Amino acid sequence: MSGYSPPVSAPVHEAVMPLAFLLGRWAGEGEGSYPTIEPFLYGEEITLSHVGKPFLAYAQRTWRLDDGRPLHAETGYWRCPSPTHVEVVLSHPTGVVEVSEGSLRSTSVVLSSTAIARTATAKEITAIARRIDVEGDQLVYHLDMAAVGVELCGHLQATLHRVSAPL
Repeated sequence: MSGYSPPVSAPVHEAVMPLAFLLGRWAGEGEGSYPTIEPFLYGEEITLSHVGKPFLAYAQRTWRLDDGRPLHAETGYWRCPSPTHVEVVLSHPTGVVEVSEGSLRSTSVVLSSTAIARTATAKEITAIARRIDVEGDQLVYHLDMAAVGVELCGHLQATLHRVSAPL
């Protein structure tokens, strides 16, 4: 049996080159609100990486700023079947899987959920919409959500900064 050799760094696949501006590790702070909860402040870290295949790997985590308690996390994949179209599949630890699609214009991505599946014990979420704008090393996003009987409305907004080079 041979020893483990880490993979050699691969170039970004041409199919996801339009999304290359997202690559790297991002960190910052945001604020959350929803009609059914008290407003809150949170810290966040997002990592988008690649292995030379036609997708980006995505990992996200958040924590409360006041006590450091973990809040939410998401993992998944981003694809770009055309230079102006984006597909995202995310798994949430709350028993929800999100499929979103949308448009890419320069360094702005607008996504809307096309399907949301959930386990029997997950809270009801019926729609998610995201807008992501990147300017240089700053990423600003807004997330709207429809859940637990509330129509689509603002839920999260954050400003993150790139803290490590593209992965």
